[in-house]
Amino acid sequence: MARFTYASAIIGTLLSGFLTTHAVAQIETQLNAKIGTQGVSSAQSEAFISGPYEATWDSLKQYQTPQWFQDSKLGIFIHWGPYVVPKYLGPFYGYHMYREQTVDIKGNPNPDRVNKVYQHHIEHYGGTEEFGYKDFIPKFHGKDFDAKQWITLFEKAGAKYVVPVAEHCDGFAMYNSNITRWDAVNMGPKRDVVGEIFEAARAKGMKVGMSSHYAYGWYWWGYKEGTDTVDPAFEDFYGKPHAITAPHSEEHVNQWFARSMDMMQQYEPDLLWFDLGFSNPEYEEKRKSLLAQYYNQGVKNEQGVVLNYKNISYKPIPDGAAVLDVESGKLDRIRDMPWQTDMSLGGWRWSYNDDWQTMPADKLIGDLIDIVSKNGSLLLNVAPDVNGIISQDQVDVLMELGGWLDKNGEGIYETRPFSVFGQGPTNAKLVLHGNHKDTGYTSRDIRYTRKDQSVYAFVLDWPEKQDTVSFNALGSEQHHLIDPIKRISLLANDEELVWQQDADKLTVTLPSKPAGNYALGIKIELADPPPDVL
Repeated sequence: MARFTYASAIIGTLLSGFLTTHAVAQIETQLNAKIGTQGVSSAQSEAFISGPYEATWDSLKQYQTPQWFQDSKLGIFIHWGPYVVPKYLGPFYGYHMYREQTVDIKGNPNPDRVNKVYQHHIEHYGGTEEFGYKDFIPKFHGKDFDAKQWITLFEKAGAKYVVPVAEHCDGFAMYNSNITRWDAVNMGPKRDVVGEIFEAARAKGMKVGMSSHYAYGWYWWGYKEGTDTVDPAFEDFYGKPHAITAPHSEEHVNQWFARSMDMMQQYEPDLLWFDLGFSNPEYEEKRKSLLAQYYNQGVKNEQGVVLNYKNISYKPIPDGAAVLDVESGKLDRIRDMPWQTDMSLGGWRWSYNDDWQTMPADKLIGDLIDIVSKNGSLLLNVAPDVNGIISQDQVDVLMELGGWLDKNGEGIYETRPFSVFGQGPTNAKLVLHGNHKDTGYTSRDIRYTRKDQSVYAFVLDWPEKQDTVSFNALGSEQHHLIDPIKRISLLANDEELVWQQDADKLTVTLPSKPAGNYALGIKIELADPPPDVL
């Protein structure tokens, strides 16, 4: 893992020309106080990481999604930060606690909706004049945090990559930042949380990523008079007071860029994930620069890297130049380019709170299959409590998922979409947070994947009161299966199944009882294609 250790080198390479002279001096003073003055190699102090990619969309559209990401299918997201301390709402606690009225992200008040967070903060902490968001940080101790224990659980769940939140909209860095003093090494747990997770994950052969929500933090604080958000002593945490509707300032954009470059160069992640804000037009030039340098760093390290972005309000990146992330939703069709959805085990809840409810395993497994059938991957959020403990209900569902994948993972990992994603009455709707509106799957819902000369069919719920299941896309005259069927079996135990292919469907006789819990996986093996054809 590469490390920056000399403040003036960072300032000179990352911030010079981007921040004001006063801001540069401020940050340099903070960094020198924090990390001292040690040597830095010339490789670490390059102004722009050179390579085959330039900071233009024509160049960046040459990017190819690495095979490891297309094969992995399942990752773990981790929301853990000071926002878990109040155990109320989640990461948006800081957004609402300074605002008497409920206000949306565009600054529109909703007088008909009581701001329960504001009231909760008065009742439990005496209000923001007495207790600001920064005062949660000493209470965020993470005394039982054990990265190795977390990674062991995620590996058993079947995950192939892990993405801890590196900094949420509150701007508190969960890594050893060279840009801000407000990090988990100096405060709170007083440990490099991201660094420890990376070390444990890489020891297991897992890929690792970091998420940044900092750009969206522009909207975060209400800047209420009489509170710490307008105290100059804490401006380096809350930023300069501004209207929620104001365009993102150059200083904020440059601070985001410096933090992102620090994360990228210091930890060399396989994946960088960016929330909204990053998508705004104000970030265009820095966005292209970051992508080019991240991709060039990947080439130098012989490391296939992935950058995730969202298409909400703005389309920040041309198709193919990075990997689309769909927030709490799914697609209704196969997408030619790989994509990902981030979805929480807690439904709309992203961090652990007193109202936490864990998604049932059958829904989770059905969603995973549906996503993979459409060329997607699932980044599944897990929420530790303030102590760093993952609740037993989350552990139980993760173990159920892992147990199912142990038996059926052949039809998930390293697969690609079939010519049709499936059949049946249920399909996703292309709406933001559409996953929260899902009603589940039926025994008539079937999804397909493929790998080499095998097609995998998943029946998303066990068919009651029927002995057979029909696959309407696999009839001999549908021409989705060109080569003859050789064998059909259960994925869970390799039991061979009786089948009949007609012109309009393939009918498979089911076993007398389920071979396991949740979705039923069936493997359809095809004969080899004629050698003189391909």
